[in-house]
Amino acid sequence: MKRFTYTKVALGAALLSTSLVAGAQDAKARISDGMVKIGVLTDINGPFMDNVGRGSIVATEIAVEEFGGKVLGYPVQVVSGDHQNKADVGSARVREWLDQDKVDAVTELGSSAVALAAMKIAQEKNRISIVTGAGAVRISNEDCTPTNLHWVYDTYSLAKVGTQSIVKNGAKSWYYVTADYAFGHSLESDGKRFIEGASGKVLGSSRYPFPGNDFSSYILKAQASKADAVAIATAGLDLQNAIKQGKEFGLVEGGQQVVAMLMSIVDVHGIGLKDAGGMMFAESFYWDLDESSRKFSRKFFEKTKRMPTALQAGQYSATLSYLKAIEKAKSDDVADVIKAMKSMPIQDAFAKNGKLREDGKMVHDMYLVRVKKPNESKSPWDYYTVLETVPGDKAFHPLSDSKCSLVKK
Repeated sequence: MKRFTYTKVALGAALLSTSLVAGAQDAKARISDGMVKIGVLTDINGPFMDNVGRGSIVATEIAVEEFGGKVLGYPVQVVSGDHQNKADVGSARVREWLDQDKVDAVTELGSSAVALAAMKIAQEKNRISIVTGAGAVRISNEDCTPTNLHWVYDTYSLAKVGTQSIVKNGAKSWYYVTADYAFGHSLESDGKRFIEGASGKVLGSSRYPFPGNDFSSYILKAQASKADAVAIATAGLDLQNAIKQGKEFGLVEGGQQVVAMLMSIVDVHGIGLKDAGGMMFAESFYWDLDESSRKFSRKFFEKTKRMPTALQAGQYSATLSYLKAIEKAKSDDVADVIKAMKSMPIQDAFAKNGKLREDGKMVHDMYLVRVKKPNESKSPWDYYTVLETVPGDKAFHPLSDSKCSLVKK
């Protein structure tokens, strides 16, 4: 009897051991290559380096650290590269990552041309791409793919939130100074739609070769137009230089309002409150919005000595959501992860009332902000007054008008 009992115990122990091994093997099989690898492809040394760049890499690392550095018991690794704002350079790096380095998700992609190229390669290789740094509407509209997600903003939401209230407040006529590439064109065309929809009109536009340093000829044309508002449809260092040169030419003193179609807190910091104070524009994040945004931003500041931009906060949000989805799906399989991400509400330091739609667009609250004047700012980086909160279903392109093949009609 004792011998039989011992045999049963030994057999039970053996079965338990086999079960644990099988369970471990099963878990291992769910994570390809035994690691989750995230590639951050960004502008490290170019005109957008302060808006994205090393800050987006840091934001990704913070998200991974907060998640414990592992998902489903397996390590998470972050790799990074510079796309130099060139689609061919970005494409080459993405192919190298996916073919040789076993990268599971390509993220950031802070140039619309780079993003459009990278997301197609990711689809071809059945990997995930998450665009947090580019804003062309077509990324989640006519050029949408089943393996791509579009996170922070697009030119539709920037233009809608950033122009309609300004038109209603008296700026009826507009002139555009526009970067001559996909993102700039999209900012201008979407802006024109909402300006005209609010009973305003666009008198003309000048397109400059991107990137640029000398905006004098374009500013003079805008000044000569006598438009109520001069819209600067570019970003990063180009935006800062254009606004500073507009100040030198006396646009504001001459009664014209300068409107940034895409501005970030580091742009305000670079320009200074003396020249940027009073400007209004659309934002998708502010570090001092609530306790969760402040908590993330303090961590970011400790590492970078500056507050995060919306794009950097959005990169943090996208990384966290990706890891949560792997955990929920118990797999890094692309289809399973995308399905899990689209099923989860997104509420974090960046996204308020966020949700991924079937076209891959992450819709969330957007904000109309006004830059504080020097006497209004009470502490370093105290730069914005939030004038209006626009819910995601009002800020972003409606699904009913979508050209995305993933949207069921």
